[in-house]
Amino acid sequence: MNFMQKNPLPLPARGEFASVKSTMETVFDWQYAMRKKNLLNLYEKGKELSWNASDLAWDTEVDLDRMMQERIDGGFTAMTNQLMQPPKPFTDETAMLFMRHQNAFMLSQFLHGEQGALLATAKIVQTVPNAEAKFYAANQVADEARHVEVYHRYLTEKFGLSYEILPSLETLLDDIILDPRWDITFLGMQILVEGVALAAFSLVRMQLPDEPLIQDLITRVMQDESRHVAFGVISLEEIYADQLTSAEMREREDFVIEGAHLLRERFLLTPIFERLGWDSKVWTDWAINTPFQKGFRQMTFAKIVPNLKRLGLLTPRVRDAFEKMDLLRFEHLKDSVDEPEAPPPTELVELLNTYLQSELGSGEKTAAL
Repeated sequence: MNFMQKNPLPLPARGEFASVKSTMETVFDWQYAMRKKNLLNLYEKGKELSWNASDLAWDTEVDLDRMMQERIDGGFTAMTNQLMQPPKPFTDETAMLFMRHQNAFMLSQFLHGEQGALLATAKIVQTVPNAEAKFYAANQVADEARHVEVYHRYLTEKFGLSYEILPSLETLLDDIILDPRWDITFLGMQILVEGVALAAFSLVRMQLPDEPLIQDLITRVMQDESRHVAFGVISLEEIYADQLTSAEMREREDFVIEGAHLLRERFLLTPIFERLGWDSKVWTDWAINTPFQKGFRQMTFAKIVPNLKRLGLLTPRVRDAFEKMDLLRFEHLKDSVDEPEAPPPTELVELLNTYLQSELGSGEKTAAL
């Protein structure tokens, strides 16, 4: 691991470091019973599929200006205005600027979320009661350190533009770390944060199809994260089936509902508009209401909803909250145990390809998206 941080990340208001005082029990498992074969199988798979961040092709030239100019030449600005219906039509220059900042913002939040996952999974090693879960969590800690490494290196060495952590994401990470109950750590990190991340990773891959380094990086990370989410589902489904009181279940419902609201705020893009000097209120209202952005925020829950259903947490209270957020459409999709890989956001892919076929008329341009 040897690289130069050419473009350090901006710091949040709390400064260089943030301390969260958490209290938790550290649990030894003296049985070593190893009864959960599905977790042991996942642990074996994690070991087999481990990779070295240094093996990525870091010498790849990442010329974002050239890539964006090629898209502009292919009608990107007209497509963006048609699909996104911005409050002020994009020019070639502002379309390129927005897309670059949007990707920088998304990649930065991935980085910050991965550090949260690193700390949360280290906590799981200490608190989860069975040895096989400790084994897999220890393997995941190494995964998360690698994810922090690659996103940080890409942002500071290749992309050259980044954002501080979004307050809503920071609040959720604090809640996950602060809570002493190991199942809440699983629920917040493995099910909510990483479930949303899987869908968001797909969008960045769609937006940067002609950048091979980020394609390789995100593909590797997604393979790891799909196992992490499955780890959370496998670990929680037994205790959520019959081991919680009604009061304890209600606390989990509250956590899920509040976490879902915080994660939706993650994609409102307000920090981008503020940094660009655009009217923050006007553009944030647009990000909330425009069909394309709304569709993306909804699709990020495509794995979360079926996973919660499998866990028995799609209760009447959670269903009511999710219905108001228009998320129940995903309840019949496959969960992360039956289908570990997160599919790309289907509705957005269809919308984009339909537009390209009808407006640009070129199969080559459709494939290029």
